[in-house]
Amino acid sequence: MNYDIIVIGSGPGGYVAAIRASQLGLKTAIIEKAELGGICLNWGCIPTKALLKSAQVFEYINHANEYGIKVENAQADFSSIVKRSRDVADGMSKGVQFLMKKNKIDVIKGAAKIKAGKKVAVTGDDGKITEYAANHIIIATGARSRELPNLKQDGEKIIGYREAMNLKKQPKSMVVVGSGAIGVEFAYFYNAIGTKVTIVEYLPNIVPVEDEEVSKQLLRSLKKQGIEILVDATVTAVEKSGNTCKVNIKTAKGEQTIECETVLSAVGIASNIENIGLEDVGIVTDKGKILVNKFYETNIPGYYAIGDVLATQALAHVASAEGITCVEKIAGLNPDPIDYKNIPGCTYCQPEIASVGYTEKAAKEAGYEIKVGKFPFSASGKASASGAKEGFVKVIFDAKYGEFLGAHFIGSNVTEMIAEVVVARKLETTGHEIIKAVHPHPTMSEAIMEATAAAYGEVIHI
Repeated sequence: MNYDIIVIGSGPGGYVAAIRASQLGLKTAIIEKAELGGICLNWGCIPTKALLKSAQVFEYINHANEYGIKVENAQADFSSIVKRSRDVADGMSKGVQFLMKKNKIDVIKGAAKIKAGKKVAVTGDDGKITEYAANHIIIATGARSRELPNLKQDGEKIIGYREAMNLKKQPKSMVVVGSGAIGVEFAYFYNAIGTKVTIVEYLPNIVPVEDEEVSKQLLRSLKKQGIEILVDATVTAVEKSGNTCKVNIKTAKGEQTIECETVLSAVGIASNIENIGLEDVGIVTDKGKILVNKFYETNIPGYYAIGDVLATQALAHVASAEGITCVEKIAGLNPDPIDYKNIPGCTYCQPEIASVGYTEKAAKEAGYEIKVGKFPFSASGKASASGAKEGFVKVIFDAKYGEFLGAHFIGSNVTEMIAEVVVARKLETTGHEIIKAVHPHPTMSEAIMEATAAAYGEVIHI
């Protein structure tokens, strides 16, 4: 069977690319060996956020007296929380099935292997191999939890993120290795529902890609919630015995051992590029990533790659944007290359984190003379009314031209606020234009205006 485009993988990169291709009149097929929607919809972004919402609701109930409401004997039903998360994921996956039918995209079930001559061999569940051809083949096979040599996952005591959202029983204690988005989100979730949690981070700061002030604020917030945190620390070994694990940790103060029921390895991801035919076709990779040009074509014409198989940010919205850009270029449109310096990052623990652009340190290292403004949510009327005064908004501008270099938020619902900055930076908005754009009151978002005013010595409410 011949197609204009075949997409391998149906995650947020693959299925979005397929839909855009169909919209542009291209005969399209998508190949998926597991569930439609990929990891994000089924085992990542969406079900994780469902778990986190349950934890947040439980926290609200436990602090209801602060809002003048009495609630007694609230309990977190772990199995019901997990079931709700799975139901949400199933609903989203069915939504992708509907979108495939609506856009007349052929869905091919099975494991794909690319071949020379713009062909794909698909092995079905029955072992039968069927060959398909296309003018253009897009690889969107995503990634999986990365394993460390001294932290091999067994799926039971030493687990990855996939098992962490589908455990049969809530562990009484957990060590989370790694404090990136996955690590701190699961640490927050399990701690909120009653698990004793310890985070072990190799680097000096948790959420190490974030601005240092954000990292320090989150450290204070998570410790206040009862999470133990070790930085500049390395897990040297895990000894499994009976129902427990003994986690040996090397720190600046020496060796220590923590006993727990479960170890969650959250030390990043590894791209799914093995056994998909890259070597047979001659597609070049480097350090476990596929090399592409700015419109995602590999070194072999007609073969493309998007999403977590690339060295770009491993985020669902990045994969989707790459898929659209790739397909529009194939279709003969003239899309702009993606600006990877204007990609927002969001972390959904409580308080949430959202950021885009330069950190203060990176801006200085890049040679900018900068203006920095901060506005604490403790001075926000909406935050006070909501009982969510933790955190702040921090903005960074170029002192010479007023260019919006970066923004770093930590607080309640800040993931819903960061898009304003992304759009402002896309439109080359200056600091003074942000100040003069009237923001609604009372809202959390007016903190962006206030922080900008602080950078220019015009802040009103602090």
